[in-house]
Parts: sequence; C-alpha cells; structure tokens
Amino acid sequence: MKVKVSRKAHFNAAHRLYRKDWDDSKNTEIFGKCNNPNFHGHNYELVVSVTGEIDAETGFVMDMKVLKDLIKVEIEDYLDHKNLNIEVEEFKSLNPTAENIAVIIWKKLRQHITKAHDLEVVLYETPRNFVTFSG
Repeated sequence: MKVKVSRKAHFNAAHRLYRKDWDDSKNTEIFGKCNNPNFHGHNYELVVSVTGEIDAETGFVMDMKVLKDLIKVEIEDYLDHKNLNIEVEEFKSLNPTAENIAVIIWKKLRQHITKAHDLEVVLYETPRNFVTFSG
C-alpha cells in the first residue's frame, strides 16, 4: 500500500519575469508588473510530498527528519533571501516563473530521494497562485 507524506517549508525571494530577447514593450505586455526592472518579491510556501510503500521495520515511507533536513539544505538555504535572477545559477538563463522554480526544486530534491518513491512539489507564489510538479 502506498502512502504520501508531506513536509511544508517556506522561503522568501525576489525575481523579475522577462526575456532578454524581447523589448520592454513586449515584456510589459506579457509579464505586466512582474517585469519590474527593480525586481519584486514573494513569500513562497512549499509542500514537498513523497509517496511510497511503508517500510516494515520503521513504519515510515520516509523519515520526516531526513526530508526536513534535505529541504533545508537543498532548497531553503539555496533560495531564501536571494534575487533569483542574479544569485541562482539556474535562473541566469531561465525565466524564474513559479513553474520553473517548482521544476528546479523538484530536480534538486529528486537526486536525493530513492527512485522507488514518487516526488511531488507544490509551490505557492501567493496564497491563491500555486503550481504542482510531479516529474
């Protein structure tokens, strides 16, 4: 029987949505206020879920302390209080939309979680706007 376990986390970060190959007019048309050249920030909420079989010995799908520490080191320490466009390598060439941020988070975590487990990332950019990525 498969069970899903989840851990919530958060980080604060600034970004600007724009494409270098578009002029200011097109960037403003597509990205609106999110194209602010001085950047803008979000208090991101993150839910990381791992689904798998319950281990007969431990009773865990995944040790939540291990998941907590993994999120802290790989995601919170990496993204918190950063300007995503400038300070995070992946976003120097990738527009830091919520969709792209969720995919980067998933990829960073996926390499540390056994392939026998499914991984899902839900990223809230605002309380009402969120994205889900499962690979």
